[in-house]
Amino acid sequence: MTEGPAESGPVAAVAKAAGAASGVSRAGVIGISVGVLAAGAAAGVAIERLTVGRATRRRARAELDADAPYGSLRGRPRTVAAPDGTELYVELDGTGPEPDGGTSGAEPLTVLFCHGYCLNQDSWHFQRAALREGLRLVFWDQRSHGRSERSRSFLAGEPASIDQLGGDLKAVIDAVAPTGPLVLVGHSMGGMTVMALADQHPELFRERVAGVALIGTLAGDWNEVSLGLPSAGAKLFKKVAPGVMRLLGRQVELVEASRRLGADVAAVFYRRFSFGGRDVDPGVVRFAEQLLDATPIDVVAEFYPVFAAHEKYAALAALSGLPTLVLAGTKDLLTPSAHSEAMAERLPGAELVLVEGAGHLVMLERPELVDHELVALLRRAAGFAAAAPPPAVLDGP
Repeated sequence: MTEGPAESGPVAAVAKAAGAASGVSRAGVIGISVGVLAAGAAAGVAIERLTVGRATRRRARAELDADAPYGSLRGRPRTVAAPDGTELYVELDGTGPEPDGGTSGAEPLTVLFCHGYCLNQDSWHFQRAALREGLRLVFWDQRSHGRSERSRSFLAGEPASIDQLGGDLKAVIDAVAPTGPLVLVGHSMGGMTVMALADQHPELFRERVAGVALIGTLAGDWNEVSLGLPSAGAKLFKKVAPGVMRLLGRQVELVEASRRLGADVAAVFYRRFSFGGRDVDPGVVRFAEQLLDATPIDVVAEFYPVFAAHEKYAALAALSGLPTLVLAGTKDLLTPSAHSEAMAERLPGAELVLVEGAGHLVMLERPELVDHELVALLRRAAGFAAAAPPPAVLDGP
């Protein structure tokens, strides 16, 4: 009997995920959160290939875990209360001077980094290392992510939203950078957070923001993202994914206990959706796996619905005239580069950089290029704000 289009191939892989809650479901769970399962299925990854050499891969992972320095850089810790009381973990880094309200003349730039979905501030490892000399850097973990507290409002029954993240960002700015020019850098959900802030506080962008970087993100139209699937598979995925996330978010202990069983499968899917090339440092690949695996399934489920509701094209008007970098990998399946092009069209004068062959985690895959573009943005921002760029920016990559 011939199978129909909904019974085989990538469409079937997505449909089967709707009932998954076993060992391999850990891969399906995070795969749904970042489109990994669907993309892996579309790529035709065979399970038997995943089981060959499993012991060798586990030994290799252990060696990478023991030696890799990625995510090891730390700053000066702070805790900032979000509007609902959720405690947000913040780190201040860099050797640049603290803002003083302008009492000593032109104030220094503060560069604030916002990470993406299922990640934490350590995803900016290379940028932290490259820019900390002479600059004042701020890194924070979005609510329910990393070292920040689980969202109090969500636990009380209020759905998560990108608008809420915009309010969190404002709280961080008020607490640790209340004066002086700002450069806001956002990746994926972090870029959406910056847009939400622009929507809520356009006056902040008129008065204090001197530059913005939107990396691997989009301003809306999430439901049009195909995740690398054929049209039928993408439509089915978008239809079943919210229900799957709710189901698995209610089975936290079962799913978390099974993650070791699905580790090899998840690793393939993670790579498929994180990176565009095959020549990425294995230590970086492993680091990305650790970041994604560290996000509990109930947090994955908490935030998945927010992307369909994210529509902030109008908010881009607040960035008009500001030094802006819009950057994306050409092989990004989560936030395709066409969305970056659409944002850049609405921002005359923005610098659009499409990184050939790179995937969603472009700041980890191509750190030298991303660092170079951020330094160029900081030079423009310093000129815009009439602030003297520090030596690290003048002499940077």
